[in-house]
Amino acid sequence: MKKSIIAVLAVSAISSLGSSAAFAHEDYSKRGTLHWLEHVQARASSPTERELATYGYASNATPSRTVIVNADTRYINVTRLETVALKVGDKTVNWTFDTIGTNSFPLSKVIQGGDKVTVYLEESPLYRSGS
Repeated sequence: MKKSIIAVLAVSAISSLGSSAAFAHEDYSKRGTLHWLEHVQARASSPTERELATYGYASNATPSRTVIVNADTRYINVTRLETVALKVGDKTVNWTFDTIGTNSFPLSKVIQGGDKVTVYLEESPLYRSGS
């Protein structure tokens, strides 16, 4: 019984070593085995443009609704990760409100003409805890 377990473990170890080699590339550094850490650090130190966008980003996604902002508009309510078509005057932009730690902000940060309008963000149902 012990021999069959050892054999299975050996085959498993050899299989995983063989498959991990497929993801490797030539490493000419002196450090060798720590080379992967450079990749992790490089990725962590260079965030994407979307990750840097404090208030979300313009999107090609289909908006869930259209919000028309006029002179009487003082605030809009959106859900985090929601994509909304914002229409201010003759300008329209599809905006995905992908924010973290931001509960409200001036609409002017997203689109010109959004002065005196505050965007209030509600947490996405995807991230709510509980039932």
